[in-house]
Amino acid sequence: MSDYRLNTKCVQGGYTPKNGEPRQIPIIQSTTFKYDTSEDMGKLFDLEASGYFYSRLQNPTCDMVAAKIAELEGGTAAMLTGSGQSANFFALFNICENGGHIVASSSIYGGTFNLIAVTMAKMGIEVTFVSPDASEEELNAAFKDNTKAVFGETIANPALTVLDIEKFAKAAHEHGVPLIVDNTFPTPVNCRPIEWGADIVTHSTTKYMDGHGSCVGGAIIDSGKFDWMAHADKFPGLCTPDESYHGITYAEKFGKEGAYITKATAQLMRDFGCVQSPNSAFILNLGLESLHVRMARHVENGLTVAEFLEGREEVKFVNYPGLASNKYHEIAKKYMPNGGCGVVSFELAGGRSAAEKFMKNLKLAAIETHVADARTCCLNPASSTHRQMTDEQLEEAGIPAGLIRISCGLEDKEDLIADLKQALEQL
Repeated sequence: MSDYRLNTKCVQGGYTPKNGEPRQIPIIQSTTFKYDTSEDMGKLFDLEASGYFYSRLQNPTCDMVAAKIAELEGGTAAMLTGSGQSANFFALFNICENGGHIVASSSIYGGTFNLIAVTMAKMGIEVTFVSPDASEEELNAAFKDNTKAVFGETIANPALTVLDIEKFAKAAHEHGVPLIVDNTFPTPVNCRPIEWGADIVTHSTTKYMDGHGSCVGGAIIDSGKFDWMAHADKFPGLCTPDESYHGITYAEKFGKEGAYITKATAQLMRDFGCVQSPNSAFILNLGLESLHVRMARHVENGLTVAEFLEGREEVKFVNYPGLASNKYHEIAKKYMPNGGCGVVSFELAGGRSAAEKFMKNLKLAAIETHVADARTCCLNPASSTHRQMTDEQLEEAGIPAGLIRISCGLEDKEDLIADLKQALEQL
């Protein structure tokens, strides 16, 4: 599908049925696959042939959907995972083991912050968090001899900071490591980080890609551009023989285009089993087929709501990169000229107590942990998704305790404004 535009890839990418085959991606709901001889199966275990033997590692339905996402992002290989969290963990742990170090933006989703700062620290992996607004000098100062990767979010959840992808990619490449970007909020419809220098892209497919609050899932996409062998000393897992898999050296056998995802599948999915079910992948694909249509409405509703909130005296500030007054407006236009997402953050002048009252007054917008859904939902991050962070960490991440995040769905924008208006008037 390389000759087709992104909208067409959303609908038809990843799977082209042959004569007499199902028009829709088939659900291969099977744990195992039959072979005529042990030799045939042995070739799969030796990574000498492509195919399937156990759905914990790979499944045809999942692979077809992953192939579509790879096409959308402009990558060479991709895999689905059981959640966005497992996608980010696999993406990092695939190249950063005990004794390694990560440079990460401080303005990332609280769950991912905790994953890197707490859980991966228990595995012997260090992290240095830097501001997404860090200068090149400050960014370069964060690197160490054992740094293995740089990580950030295109649009941070829920701080809505916008990552300067080119700046972070330049710093990463100057230090011989890849840039990993979580592109969940804009999706490849509105931003393709690989085109700006990112090497690995991750997604919580639970969000806009699924789009209907149906299935938890994640995805990892490899650009196929990072030269692992040129930095072989930094990435022994890819550039030296894997004795747990017949002594294969992934970077030699599968090249830049396939080494990273093959290792993540053969090692990490084998051992951790964070698999996405074929049925979930099928439902995810239904969401992908309308992604290019839905994202435009999410952006339209998000901008309308942000402009409304910006004019209200009850609101202390509004954070939405699409607003001309936003500090990230120009960089957002650079990376996302068609808009970013439908998520808006704002703080009420009355602080935490006003935020609690406002949330109770909502009628149309539901209080949910979720975000990036067809239905509008609202959240106070400090009391939910980011409650594991200290007040200092919340401030550093740009998420004051009174902040409200609203994810604008696909409803009529006038109904959304009416709901917000009545909730504000009761404060």
